[in-house]
Amino acid sequence: MTTTERGVWLDEPHRLAGRDDLATFVERARRLDEAAVVRLRERPGGLIVAWVATGFDVLASRVVGGTVRPADLSAGADALRSGLTTMADDGYVDPGFAMDSAWRGVLPPDSGFVHIDDVPAGVVLELADRGQRLAKEHGSAHGPPASLLDQQVVSVTSDADTVGIPMRCVFALTAMGFLPQSLPADEVVRVRTTPLWLRVDARFGSVYRRRGDPAVVLR
Repeated sequence: MTTTERGVWLDEPHRLAGRDDLATFVERARRLDEAAVVRLRERPGGLIVAWVATGFDVLASRVVGGTVRPADLSAGADALRSGLTTMADDGYVDPGFAMDSAWRGVLPPDSGFVHIDDVPAGVVLELADRGQRLAKEHGSAHGPPASLLDQQVVSVTSDADTVGIPMRCVFALTAMGFLPQSLPADEVVRVRTTPLWLRVDARFGSVYRRRGDPAVVLR
């Protein structure tokens, strides 16, 4: 491990895959916001969780193997992407200047989510395509109308809870590339909740939406 007070270290045996996964996540975030800030938090078991605010009042996350020093840091997406490109042989990635003050929101908990139900991934992609067509017809220079983003396009129910998934989450999933382009017939996204958060897990990442008033916690 490089002797430095601050940085990211991606672990073997999947170091190159982890670098590519994190680089893709960062690049997708940059497409949504050129000034995106990525928050990296260490999780027990040798994992790093990368977070970004998508611009849909939805958070997105991706998990890779590694460690972070300090255990919770924020970095500019541009600087982090550059650091990933020049990753050292020991897996060290320079995240650039500290951007901790630029992250003003809180994060969901690591645990406590209850599984509600699974939704076919193909249905999610169909909804995204339909939403994009409507956004082109009714959107403006500021993006899709709020009425479209807030529309609950899927409702899932279990004995524990009933929750609607808004178009915001569907757009965030597809904008971050969390669903594969070629979907197996049995591919699903998994819906989980806590009393305060909605979480949707796809193959390549998860999105989170605050239940209630998301403006309280999101940038």
